Amino acid sequence: MIAIIEHLRAEPIFTFALLLAIILPVPILFEKLRLPGLVGLLAAGIVFGPHGLTLLDPADPIMELLSDIGLLYLMFVAGLDIDMEQFQKMKYRAAGFGSLTFFIPLLVGTGLAKLMGFPWAGAVLIGSLIASHSLLAYPMVSQAGATRNGAVVTTLGATIFTDIGALIVLAICISLGAGDFSLISIVGLLIGLLLYAIAILYGFDQLGRLFFKFSDDNQGNQFLFALLVIFVAAIGAEVIGVEKIVGAFLAGLAVNEVVGNSPVKEKIVFVGTVLFIPIFFVDIGLLIDVAAFFTNPQSIIFAALLIGGLLVGKFLAAWIAQRLYHYDRAELLTMWGMTLPQVATTLAAALVGNRAGLISEPVLNSVVVMMLVTAIAGPLIVKRAVRNLPTFEDDLEADLSVPAIFDGRAADFSVLVPISNPQTEQSLLGLAATIAHSQAGCIKPLAIAPAQAKMDSPRMRQVITEREALLQGATDIGEQLNIQVDPLLRIDRHVATGISHTAREHHANLIVMGLNERHFNLSTRLFGDLIDKVLWASHCPVAIVRMTAAPQSIQSILIPIKEFSASEAHKVELSIAIARANQADITLLHVLPVRPAAKRLRWVSDKLARLAEEAPQDVMITPKVIKHDHVAKAIMSEARHFDLVVTRTRRRRTHGGRLEIGDIPSLLVQQLKCSLILFGEPQS
Repeated sequence: MIAIIEHLRAEPIFTFALLLAIILPVPILFEKLRLPGLVGLLAAGIVFGPHGLTLLDPADPIMELLSDIGLLYLMFVAGLDIDMEQFQKMKYRAAGFGSLTFFIPLLVGTGLAKLMGFPWAGAVLIGSLIASHSLLAYPMVSQAGATRNGAVVTTLGATIFTDIGALIVLAICISLGAGDFSLISIVGLLIGLLLYAIAILYGFDQLGRLFFKFSDDNQGNQFLFALLVIFVAAIGAEVIGVEKIVGAFLAGLAVNEVVGNSPVKEKIVFVGTVLFIPIFFVDIGLLIDVAAFFTNPQSIIFAALLIGGLLVGKFLAAWIAQRLYHYDRAELLTMWGMTLPQVATTLAAALVGNRAGLISEPVLNSVVVMMLVTAIAGPLIVKRAVRNLPTFEDDLEADLSVPAIFDGRAADFSVLVPISNPQTEQSLLGLAATIAHSQAGCIKPLAIAPAQAKMDSPRMRQVITEREALLQGATDIGEQLNIQVDPLLRIDRHVATGISHTAREHHANLIVMGLNERHFNLSTRLFGDLIDKVLWASHCPVAIVRMTAAPQSIQSILIPIKEFSASEAHKVELSIAIARANQADITLLHVLPVRPAAKRLRWVSDKLARLAEEAPQDVMITPKVIKHDHVAKAIMSEARHFDLVVTRTRRRRTHGGRLEIGDIPSLLVQQLKCSLILFGEPQS
C-alpha cells in the first residue's frame, strides 16, 4: 500500500487530481459552516501536507508551478478588481486615508518586530504585511446598497495605495535582505521600479486597447491576451530585480479599464478563483506546522502581537480619517472593518519573504493565523456597522423618478425579438407585444441564418427557408396579438453580433431574448455565452425572459429593489408596461438585515413609497420591506406568491481572495418556479 502511494506521489497527474479533489468540495463545506472557503483550503493544505498525510509536497515541481501561477493570478485579479471610477471620485481622500492606513500599521508592525529581535529588513517587511488590506467585506457593503457612501468609496480607493506601498516595501526589503543595502542601490531600485511601472501601466493599457479594438470581440483571444500580460509583466519585474508579484499587480491595473466589466473579465476571474488561486491557498497550508506553532510560545506571542498591532493601527487610521473627513461612527467602523482582512497582498508578500529567507516558518505560521482572524473579524464588524451606514439622500433624489429607458418617439418604438425555437416563440412574442402595445410601437422578429462559404449552396438555401418559416410563424402570431410586425432576416457568421448589429441598425428600443438554465452553468461562464455577448454589445436594454405561463395571464409582479438608482427605476418602467396590459399589481420589495437601524428602515420605506407614487395612477404598486440576512432566500420566499419576478442581470464582483462565483440572479434562475425577467442595460 505504501509503495502504491509512493508511486502515485511521483506522478504529476496524481498531484493535480488530488488538488482538484480538494478545491472542489472543501470551500463549499466550510461555507456551510459559515467560515470563509479559503480557511478550508488552508486547513486542507495542513491535512494533506508534509505535517499531515504527506500526500502533497510543497517542493514538488508541479506544486511549485501551479502555486506560482495562482500567486501571480491572485495579484493580477487584485489589480484588475480595483474600481478606478470610484477611485477617481475621491482620489484625494483616498490618498489621505490610504497613507494613514498604510503608514500607521507599518510603523506599529515594524516596532513590534524590532522588539522581537528581527533585523531591519525583516522587521519592515513584517510591518508591511499588516499595512495593506483585502476587500473581503465589500460584498456586504454592496448588498446593503451603500457603495456610494463617501467612506466606502474612500476605502476602496485607499486599496490602490496600500497594495502598491506594500509591494514597494517588499521589493526594497528583498534587496536589503540580499545584501544590496546602499543608498545608491535603493535609489536605483526605486527609479527602475518607477520606469518599469510607467512602461507596464501605459504600454499594456495602449496595447490592450489596440488588441481589443481589432480582436473582433473574440473572447478567447482577449482571454489569452490577459494571460500573456500577467506572465510577461512578471518576467519583466524579475529582470529589473523586483518580485514578480509586483509585475502581476501592475498588469492588473494596466488592463483594468480595457477589460472593464466585460464578459472577458468574468472569464479571467473565473479561471483564477476556481482553479489557480485555490491551489495557491492549499500550498500556503502545506507550509503551516500547527504542532510547531502551538508548542512554540514565541509564535503564539508574535501572532497575538501582530493581531493586536493590526487592530490598533487600522483603527487609529480610520479614527483620524473620521476626524479629518467628518464621518460618523458607523462610517468609522465600516472603514476599520473593510481594512482589517489581510489576504491577497499579505499572503503573497509573506510567501515571497519566506522564500527569500526574511521570514521564518514560525513567523509565516503567525501571519496565517493573523489572516484567519482578520478574515473573519473584518466582515463581522462591517456586517454590524453597515446597518447604520448613512447614504447620500441628495445624490439619490434625482433617481427616484421613473425615467424613460426608451429614447425615441412612441411611433418609432420597436422591440427586437430574436427567434430560433418555435416552442418559445409564442411566449416571447406575446411579452414583446405587451410591452410594444404600451408604447404604440411594433415588434421586430429576427431570424439569424448562419453564413456559409457560398451563398448559393444547398445548405444556405435550406437554412434561409427554415428561418423564413420561423418569421412567417412570428408574423401570424403578431396578427393574432393585434400588433404591427416587421420581420427581419439576417445572414451573419455570429448570432450575437447579428442581434446587436440589427438592433442598432433598426433603432430597436428593447431586445427580448429567451432564457434557460444552461445560460448560467459553469461551462458558459468559462467559454462564453450568447446572452453575455448581446448584453455587452447592445446599445439598448435587454430583457432576458423565461415564461412559465402565457404573458396575458400575469396578474402579480414582484420587483426586488436593491438600491434607489435610475437602473432600478428602469425595471419599474418595464414592469409597468406589462402590468398595464393585464391590469396586474406590482410589489416593490427591498430586503434589509434582520436588525436594521431604525433610521435606515424609515429612509428605505420612504424611498419605496415615493418611487411607487411616481408611477402612473392606473397601476397598483405596493412597497414592501422585509428583514432577512439572505437576500436571495428572501426573494425566493416572496416570489412563491407572484406570477412574474423582474430583476437585474448584475454579476457579483469577485475580489482578490474571495473564492465565490455566482450571484442572486443565477440563484433565482435555478430555483424560481414562476416566470422571470432579467433586465440588463447597455454596459460601458
